[in-house]
Amino acid sequence: MTTDRPVRIGVQVAPQHALYPKIRETVGALEDIGVDVIFNWDHFYPLNGDPDGLHFESWTMLAAIAEQTSRVEFGALVNCNSYRNADLQADMARTIDHISAGSTGVGRFIFGTGSGWFEKDYDNYGYEFGTVGGRLDALAENLPRIEARWGVLNPPPTRHIPVLIGGGGEKKTLRIVAQHADIWHSFSDPETLKRKLGILAEHGKAVGRDTSEIEISTELRGSTEADAAQLHELGTSLFTVGLSGPDYDLEPVKKWIAWRDSVNG
Repeated sequence: MTTDRPVRIGVQVAPQHALYPKIRETVGALEDIGVDVIFNWDHFYPLNGDPDGLHFESWTMLAAIAEQTSRVEFGALVNCNSYRNADLQADMARTIDHISAGSTGVGRFIFGTGSGWFEKDYDNYGYEFGTVGGRLDALAENLPRIEARWGVLNPPPTRHIPVLIGGGGEKKTLRIVAQHADIWHSFSDPETLKRKLGILAEHGKAVGRDTSEIEISTELRGSTEADAAQLHELGTSLFTVGLSGPDYDLEPVKKWIAWRDSVNG
């Protein structure tokens, strides 16, 4: 089921263990070497290394990336639905969309979102952690609100803001993906991806959606080019690479850009 979409490379610049000038420099270098999408993540503390190390907030950084860059698409991989009112999320996304439009008039923001999972964030910032099911239910309830708010904002978004949903839960998450996502992101190996795509298609039938129109995004962590080729054959077109401070080594990204170019021809 090889997709007709061109292969794209996205890079997640984890906003941890580095000061902002280094993050800004890395974002600029990634755009210069030809990545297609730049992501950060929506957490308040590092996810690895020193748990109380250097760290920055996601959405304010996304607005800066919007202003700094001119070509790449960008967003969070992924926003935590629990941390902000749904209508506020929509308005923030619309504003960043406009900031990123520049002289073209067309924004580059991707609204990546998920239900949240990092309990330390919740506890230390005063959010109710609840349950996995409850957080997924909240995401399902908020996405229609976000979409409705985009429809009434003045001015409206510059384009249909792509919705990326992260996660692989087969009962709830993939149903939400079938209903709302333009892009589905997971950490699947080829065997897992094949199974989950079948489940996603079944959810699509249940909600009246042709899920082949959803772009498939997969993390490349630990993958070889042979693995990536299998994922591409199954339908993945957006491949993501994770980088962390303090150094943000770009060499693995350059390798995957070369692979992208060889596949796209």
